[in-house]
Amino acid sequence: MIDWRNISSVFLDMDGTLLDLNFDNHFWLEFVPLRYAERHGLSVAEAKAELTPRFKETEGRLEWYCLDYWTDRLCLDIVGLKAELAGLIAILPHVTDFLDAVRKAEKRLVLVTNAHPKSLGLKLERTCLHGFFDEIFSSHAFGFPKEHPGFWKALSAIEPFSADKTLLVDDSVTVLHAARQFGIRHVVAVKKPDSRQPPRNIVEFDAIEDFRELMPPS
Repeated sequence: MIDWRNISSVFLDMDGTLLDLNFDNHFWLEFVPLRYAERHGLSVAEAKAELTPRFKETEGRLEWYCLDYWTDRLCLDIVGLKAELAGLIAILPHVTDFLDAVRKAEKRLVLVTNAHPKSLGLKLERTCLHGFFDEIFSSHAFGFPKEHPGFWKALSAIEPFSADKTLLVDDSVTVLHAARQFGIRHVVAVKKPDSRQPPRNIVEFDAIEDFRELMPPS
């Protein structure tokens, strides 16, 4: 799938790529509606009916990923609620083996995530994945989500990379389209970002079910 001789930088998403998206899916689809219902005197079904369109309208915008935004809008301590569920944060299978192999292959390893810094900090504290990376970037530092071309332009200004020799792995097809449009040549999707869900059928990009399919040669 990848000729590793032509790769100098590896950009990796976090949620749904390195970490099991089950945490975030359960948090936003079940736990937040439950606590919102308790806070506002609603049934869980009523809370979900109210929250679903509000979440939907922010998709693809930086607000969707901003914990401060949702704390303000929902009158809930979103950071505190995430900490309550931190035991569900989990690394996907074969991720650390892949990270080890990329380090040994002497490729530059960069984490590029839409996660809010407070969520990013919690997840790195739980998983200790930060030790693998040469650099870590949250899109909140740039003012654009990864779905926006402005993110990639801003990233390239402080993280010089050859788009022809960069590999990006991400579970978001929208992000992969934006990266490809910017010029990143090697883009790979993740078929199974949530361990509790079946693999997705992805036709636009090369895709992996887990990182064993993408290992650099030893």
